[in-house]
Amino acid sequence: MLITLPGDIQVPGPPTNVHASEISKTYVVLSWDPPVPRGREPLTYFIEKLLVGSGSWQRVNAQVAVKSPRYAVFDLAEGKPYVFRVLSANKHGISDPSEITEPIQPQDTIVVPSAPGRVVATRNTKTSVVVQWDKPKHEENLYGYYIDYSVVGSNHWEPANHKPINYSRFVVHGLETGEQYIFRVKAVNAVGFSENSQESEAIKVQAALTCPSYPHGITLLNCDGHSMTLGWKAPKYSGGSPVLGYYIDKREANHKNWHEVNSSLICRTIYTVDLTEDAFYEFKIAAANMVGIGHPSDPSEHFKCKAWTMPEPGPAYDLTICEVRNTSLVLLWKAPVYEGKSPITGYLVDYKEVDTEDWITANEKPTSHHYFKVTDLHQGHTYVFKVRAVNDAGVGKSSEISEPVFVEASPGTKEIFSGVDEEGNIYLGFECKEATDASHFLWGKSYEEIEDSDKFKIQTEGDHSKLYFKNPDKSDLGTYCISVSDTDGVSSSFILDEEEFERLMAISNEIKNPTIPLKSELAYEVLDKGEVRFWIQAESLSPNSTYRFVINDKEVENGDISCDHSNGIIEMVMDKFTIDNEGTYTVQIQDGKAKNQSSLVLIGDAFKTVLAESELQRKEFLRKQGPHFSEFLYWEVTEECEVLLACKVANTKKETVFKWYRNGSGIDVDEVPDLQRGECHLTIPKLSRKDEGVYKATLSDDRGHDVSTLELSGKVYDDIILALSRVSGKTASPLKILCTEEGIRLQCFLKYYNEEMKVIWSHRESKISSGEKMKIGGGEDVAWLQITEPTEKDKGNYTFEIFADKGSFKRTLDLSGQGIRRGMHCITVFTTSDAEFRVWFSLLLLFNAVFKKALLLTMPLQNSSDSSKYYIFFILML
Repeated sequence: MLITLPGDIQVPGPPTNVHASEISKTYVVLSWDPPVPRGREPLTYFIEKLLVGSGSWQRVNAQVAVKSPRYAVFDLAEGKPYVFRVLSANKHGISDPSEITEPIQPQDTIVVPSAPGRVVATRNTKTSVVVQWDKPKHEENLYGYYIDYSVVGSNHWEPANHKPINYSRFVVHGLETGEQYIFRVKAVNAVGFSENSQESEAIKVQAALTCPSYPHGITLLNCDGHSMTLGWKAPKYSGGSPVLGYYIDKREANHKNWHEVNSSLICRTIYTVDLTEDAFYEFKIAAANMVGIGHPSDPSEHFKCKAWTMPEPGPAYDLTICEVRNTSLVLLWKAPVYEGKSPITGYLVDYKEVDTEDWITANEKPTSHHYFKVTDLHQGHTYVFKVRAVNDAGVGKSSEISEPVFVEASPGTKEIFSGVDEEGNIYLGFECKEATDASHFLWGKSYEEIEDSDKFKIQTEGDHSKLYFKNPDKSDLGTYCISVSDTDGVSSSFILDEEEFERLMAISNEIKNPTIPLKSELAYEVLDKGEVRFWIQAESLSPNSTYRFVINDKEVENGDISCDHSNGIIEMVMDKFTIDNEGTYTVQIQDGKAKNQSSLVLIGDAFKTVLAESELQRKEFLRKQGPHFSEFLYWEVTEECEVLLACKVANTKKETVFKWYRNGSGIDVDEVPDLQRGECHLTIPKLSRKDEGVYKATLSDDRGHDVSTLELSGKVYDDIILALSRVSGKTASPLKILCTEEGIRLQCFLKYYNEEMKVIWSHRESKISSGEKMKIGGGEDVAWLQITEPTEKDKGNYTFEIFADKGSFKRTLDLSGQGIRRGMHCITVFTTSDAEFRVWFSLLLLFNAVFKKALLLTMPLQNSSDSSKYYIFFILML
């Protein structure tokens, strides 16, 4: 480790923490910390400033260095931002500059305060509300705050205080009971008032809130040997304010004192507590709302902290009973925390009367839902319920037994009803006379709370609540439910099936403004000269109907629009469609009370498509005024395996000139273009890579000119080869054998062959790869396979296959010696050495062994001084 002592420092380091400790209109007081370590020599400082954007630093105290870490910089332009830096100096030299400050703008220290933060209104009495708010970010030299209030929807504000208050809580008195109000706050100082704060949430003036009732149904949901996961049911009554959370106390069995588990609120009705293994514990839980903490629950039973290892699931929890009717009810629950050794596959619901011992299972087959409707109950009887989860290992632990439920519909029980309002909006409604000011109407679908604000809108007034469908469609089918808090279990459900949905939609359509039925939405078509026609067709239009054509919110003059009332067609033709015409096109129609409109968005790619089509049609129209190609250059393959480049022309005359080009150079061709018939072609006899290039045909006379090009390369070239393979493959001859000095050669003769054609040689159905042993090649009219020094292994079937654009062509040859037609073939070999003789002799002996039908003759070379030279005659019986 390297340690630097203060005495070792020579040139000092830069100062740190440079900041503005005071700001005025024309000066800024800077402060900083000396460098660390600073050394033993006395320090002085130089200050530099930079007007933001100028790019030039100026030393403020160039003549005299300052000794203290504080300095006032004068002569600054008011309202202009500056940055500053400081340098240390001693007798050894000057340090590097410090870090640059944030931009600092000279101005009065006192400014108008910023607006107060979030405003929260809470209930106090039947005629007052407590308003609290967050202080402004800049609260220096505040005189205080003013509070305003307004009845919701009135847009009329009244002051709540006429003198500023200097604290952030105020009780607004004199309000009307049951009315809804919103509040706002503004701050004030010597300079003036701040902006108004954001408005508070609306609050209904009613009596003060109370603490919630106690939670109940504490259940052990899981244990890993070191901690327990507990679940419980929320209080039956919230005290008129949402429950903010819970506090848990624990104690070991046989201990007297309770101990706090959590110091901060738990928001969920489930929590994991760290404990000691194998010890027994009991728990109690209290709920809290904005008023305070309610009474704790009764202590739970004793739970042992021992790890769960059973393969079956743990208990379901939070059993809730709703929709109690004369012979049925709905039971809800939450899934077990401990699943066991395999996923949960369903649930069994058990029930019994409180005075009996035997449990009855309500469902023979486990349900996959977290809710179940229990039916066939006896009116006026009291029941309890429990739920058991099931997985592959079996049935798990039972849930806690529910509270006893008296099965009978409460007098005046209401059900959810469906309807359509005056504007044609579809809704589900519910009325609850038992609702209090603290009650909340909780809507759900499939017994899950509805949170999708894009599809639904909930409107609650007093004891009525409605669930509106914003854009109803078939996805809205299902079971809807509602429960009302702070009541004795008021709840209901409604099945919106397809039949009911269609009925509501029909009513909605009847109520809403009638529409003019359209045969066709607004569409466009590009005409021959490049004009763009926009049109729409209604089922029918009366002579008194009116219409507007709007482009980008600008109405088109009626003189540019035509309407055929008898056919219901409204149209507009734009003679020249340009880049300035991008936008949204809308037609609005009214016929009596009936209305309709249709829009066509031509923006981005959609507009580019129309513009390109219009320009193309315009160019095509102009092109066809002179000599032009009616069919542009294309290729085809003849039966003679020639490639034909062809095109068709129109609107020519005697003076029209036709020319061929390749890669920009003119081509002299024998074929004379037949302009009278409108047909021109160029023949390529034996296509090869040397024929690749860009081919161009031109037409011209005094009326104009036209050009057509074809790039004969890449994929086009490959496609032509495939087409040639198809034509040539039909002419493929049977495979033939040719003996050569290296061995034998299998040959297939075709009308045309190109080594770029896709061919496969196979031996005994295995593909042959070209190499030293077997070499694949060909010429202009032949494809061959050379077998070098053939052996016994080379016997068998050989296949030649050529692939075309449509299918392939095969030729085969059996070199096994069986089924070969008879014939005679004589091979004469002249050898000049014993080694060559031995090679040929061995080769011919092999063929004799292979074919079994051969005659081998040898004789010395006559009139030769070298007796080792021979003639070999090999007669093969084919």
